[in-house]
Amino acid sequence: MLLLRKYLPLLVCFLATRAIAQDPRAQPLPSRGNMPVNLGGVGGMGNGRQGMSSMMRGEGTDSLKRRDKNEDSITIFYRLLDRWGPYKLDSSVSDFTKRFPIKPTTIHLGNLGSASRSLLFSAPAMVGFDPGLHAYDLYRWKEEDLRFFQTTRPYSEINYQLGSRVEQLISLLHTQNIKPNWNFLFQYRLVNSPGIFQHQRTNHNNYLFSSRYQSKNLRYHIWTYMLGNRLQSEENGGIIDTTQILDDPIYSDRFNIPVWLGGASTFSANFFSNTISTGIRYRQTQFLWRQQYDLGKKDSLVTDSTVIPLFFPRLRLEHQLRYDRSAYHFFDKNPQFDYYQQFYSGLPTRFDSLDLRDDWKILSNSFSLYQFPDAKNLQQFIKLGLELQLVEGQTTKTNLSFFNTVGQFLYRNLTRNKKWDLEVGAQLFLAGEHSGNYRLAVQLQRMLAQGKGSLQVGALQLNRTPSFIFDARSSFFLESTALAFKKENYTQFFSVIDWSALGITLRGDYFLINNYSYLIDYQKPQQTSAVFNVLQLQALKTFRFAKHFQWHAEFYFQQRIGSASLNLMPFFTRHRLAYEGDLGFKNLRLATGIEVRYRPPYKADRYSPLLGQFFFQDSVLLRNPLPDIAAYVNFRIRPFTAFIRAENLNTARNLQGFGFSRNNLLAEGYPLQGLHLRAGIFWQFVN
Repeated sequence: MLLLRKYLPLLVCFLATRAIAQDPRAQPLPSRGNMPVNLGGVGGMGNGRQGMSSMMRGEGTDSLKRRDKNEDSITIFYRLLDRWGPYKLDSSVSDFTKRFPIKPTTIHLGNLGSASRSLLFSAPAMVGFDPGLHAYDLYRWKEEDLRFFQTTRPYSEINYQLGSRVEQLISLLHTQNIKPNWNFLFQYRLVNSPGIFQHQRTNHNNYLFSSRYQSKNLRYHIWTYMLGNRLQSEENGGIIDTTQILDDPIYSDRFNIPVWLGGASTFSANFFSNTISTGIRYRQTQFLWRQQYDLGKKDSLVTDSTVIPLFFPRLRLEHQLRYDRSAYHFFDKNPQFDYYQQFYSGLPTRFDSLDLRDDWKILSNSFSLYQFPDAKNLQQFIKLGLELQLVEGQTTKTNLSFFNTVGQFLYRNLTRNKKWDLEVGAQLFLAGEHSGNYRLAVQLQRMLAQGKGSLQVGALQLNRTPSFIFDARSSFFLESTALAFKKENYTQFFSVIDWSALGITLRGDYFLINNYSYLIDYQKPQQTSAVFNVLQLQALKTFRFAKHFQWHAEFYFQQRIGSASLNLMPFFTRHRLAYEGDLGFKNLRLATGIEVRYRPPYKADRYSPLLGQFFFQDSVLLRNPLPDIAAYVNFRIRPFTAFIRAENLNTARNLQGFGFSRNNLLAEGYPLQGLHLRAGIFWQFVN
């Protein structure tokens, strides 16, 4: 500790050459009425007096037009496409997972970048056309996650993480305002990991170009982006034996353990190589152009040095053009016939190579009208919209072409006193291939007195066509005969109590499900005939001990009510016991401690590599005798953040010598690594 206090000031002087003029402990501004489902929103740049600064209007701001070039401070915030903001950057250091793809409530197949799924049951995110291949969604950038910035100075981020076995994550971001009312952004991310078992290599690339523009008269707005996801992962089918081979000292190097798919291979740490012989390639390119024009009343605000124009819209016209192109591809150039004959009866007895592919092109054109009843409260509005979707598909079986006509409605009212927030939204497929699909959602939020927290209640009801993988026209439908699937129906009721003053969040969800579609035996699609229910409870609480010692506790409980082929983890929990403070240094933010995650024995879903799907099984009970344990040190020194983690400490044992060789299973045939070390930096720059 004395050495740390002696040399840490030198490190501060070296790293913190530039500072971001914000509270480094600042959290994202709460989005009033953020819902577990996205209803859509105004998406404007902020052009009224209600809660908006002059800089947010994009006009009459001296700091933007005549700032001191030697000044290192910055004012920066961002908005989401369909949510009101603004949001501030999150510079907290207590939770490593905020800057990591794998979240606490998800599991993967033992390697960063491999197929993953959530431990929490949820209603589907999509109505209408759904390709159905979502095992790698955790590594995709999605529209609802995109940030549109407003900044007074060019701003950049570098995120680099390095793990055992040459695991790497590289992320770059740069944004700046070309003019006070015009911003652009570039972002890139690479996720690469060779893995510790054979044929486990992953290589994912994401890129984003986005821009936001507002005219000088504050009437015209443009939101546009181009997004790309290039996901690639080898599939090994799991290790052949999980009962004895993991305890055999001969296989202390886990790379020598035989796996089902891919054949023998050699280890390679070259992250520039993207050639694989057995696995998946998912490609997605998305382009969006949204333009809005406002009709309303002009006004101005006169200060001592400037005249700031204001505009209060009463009617907004919105046009949106969106193009999606995606390809889902599984291939095996060196097929292992024993594996396919044992698990996939829908394939030929012999084949030189295997290639399954679904390609899609979707063009969406929509027009919407917004009406603002109160000119001084832009967060009260009514939206009516109509959308036309044109869909073209090509599979290894056939070519497809169809359309959908979709109607949309949204009502939002955040009262002027910010205490009540109501959202009611609806999406209905009026005609076309998915006619009759719909989504209805409602939420009411009440802010507690003196900003102590909030109370939310809401409901969701959706009716949807099952995902396309349950359609006989899909390349990933391997059964010989088509099945008559009915529309799935989900009803959800939820309530959330966020009592920030006490550091506690409570959430309860109740689901009613009918015609639930699922897979069994690696390839066989099924659908439940009976209605069943799911009860889900969550509790998050922070306990404070002394001044800087904290215990972050998370509890999750789930229960299925009724007969259904659905595996649920009955409960799981996560705990972080940490010191969080500054050790007496003004610019230091430190969080260090132990993290523990426990999952009880349960019947976990198996994984079908050909279909990229987790599927129901009722015969194998996974038992992990010890919880997952990690030790971590996270710290921030002004714009510089770093972390060091030692994960899977629970795998230590003496098996012909001390080592970390006890592997917890996440799915049958897919164990976690032994001791896994991770280190990384997150650096923010103001140019």
